[in-house]
Amino acid sequence: MFKELEKQSYNAVKEIIEKAGLKKGDILVIGCSTSEVLGSKIGTDSSPEAAELMCKGVLTAAEEDGIYIAAQCCEHLNRAIIIEKEAVKDWDIVNVMPQPKAGGSFATAVYSAFKNPVAVEEISADAGIDIGFTMIGMHIKKVAVPVRLENSKIGSATVLGARSRPKFIGGERAVYNKELL
Repeated sequence: MFKELEKQSYNAVKEIIEKAGLKKGDILVIGCSTSEVLGSKIGTDSSPEAAELMCKGVLTAAEEDGIYIAAQCCEHLNRAIIIEKEAVKDWDIVNVMPQPKAGGSFATAVYSAFKNPVAVEEISADAGIDIGFTMIGMHIKKVAVPVRLENSKIGSATVLGARSRPKFIGGERAVYNKELL
């Protein structure tokens, strides 16, 4: 089962990149409960082994398209984000390193895999994947729009996608650019 997690993670990331229209340099935030992936309740069965395989699939898919991955930590670290330093915009870097039981196994695996990882308190990502009901919405640019994924399971966890789009302003008389939707 574990080897399948790498493939499922790769496929989900490739799908959201395509459906969200992500371009080189965009940021994809991922929240992941390895407990949910293994069929347990979130926060009860963290698995560094599963996280490492998922991380490999995620990073391979993202690197193929030049997309930055931002890994959301668990609530023990206030859902801080692990990201490559070169992707940090005007966000404040904080001093923390995730661990499997304090930050989550997935964020820990991503931290270990990155060349120059840093943690930030919050970001505004272009799109996201929520693996196992981890609540990534706070880290996606306004306006977040749900994306229905065919790759809707990784292990036993439900996978939800989201992308951002510009806000509509101007009321009923406004004309909107359909290319931005």
